[in-house]
Amino acid sequence: MLESLGSYLAGDSFNINLPDEDFIAYLDVSGTISENETYSSSYSHSFNLNYIDALVESRYNIGLIMYMNSSGGSVYASDELYLAIEYYKEATGRPVFCYFGPTACSGAYYIAMAADEIYANRNTMTGSIGVIMQMYDLTGLYDKLGVKEVDIVSGKNKAMGSQGLELTKEQRGILQSLVDEAYDQFVGIVADGRKMDKSAVKKIADGRIYSAKQAKEINLVDEVGSLKDEKKAFAKEVGFSEDITYYTPEKDSLSGMFSSIFGAVKDIVPKSDIDLAEDIVQNNGNGVLKYYAK
Repeated sequence: MLESLGSYLAGDSFNINLPDEDFIAYLDVSGTISENETYSSSYSHSFNLNYIDALVESRYNIGLIMYMNSSGGSVYASDELYLAIEYYKEATGRPVFCYFGPTACSGAYYIAMAADEIYANRNTMTGSIGVIMQMYDLTGLYDKLGVKEVDIVSGKNKAMGSQGLELTKEQRGILQSLVDEAYDQFVGIVADGRKMDKSAVKKIADGRIYSAKQAKEINLVDEVGSLKDEKKAFAKEVGFSEDITYYTPEKDSLSGMFSSIFGAVKDIVPKSDIDLAEDIVQNNGNGVLKYYAK
């Protein structure tokens, strides 16, 4: 049991059985995009990467449609999935389309830049091209509680971002440089994906969210329509009829088993207020670079 759990957490237990007839692959990118595997999330990074690897090796796969319903996530995971899809295109020469569901923002939009064509539902919210790094300054609370953080460090900036210390001007500049670098990378990806000048991208990449109609007007998407419309266009692109098989992979039973176990434990042992507060700090203010829409 423990060995199986270890293998699953390492991403080694996925058993993806692809069709043995011509098919279009369907990749669902929903939930918060993260390299950290959790059983409460609908997004599994290692599973998606394994799925793409399997598609590269499949002689029956003729293309890929991505479905986006995400506000984004970590810079690392967003870029890794983007690069995996770019590799898929390069290695196979097969087309990639993307469909935007209710939300396709920030990191989700970043990943979509690997697509040859993007359709958006007319009620889609997209864009939010930008980078955010969040952390909490709890020095005021610590003062009220009579708590003082003490850090023994090897350099003056080693503890920057600690919740019990205020950021210095130099430290704020250091962190801003990381955000700026990630932002420049995002702008470059959009410029390449949408065939735009970087200067043009920067004018619309101030972090704001766009409607599907607005996104089409500024060339962030190609068409506004339904998923059925995109499937019809994709089938035409690859030279097959509309009733071609669309394959959506599912995680193996091991995932469901562990999800049930951990879900049951969660119900039996509810979180305290302190635990919940700690989750908020760790998950939303831990200083991680994110392509994420608030």
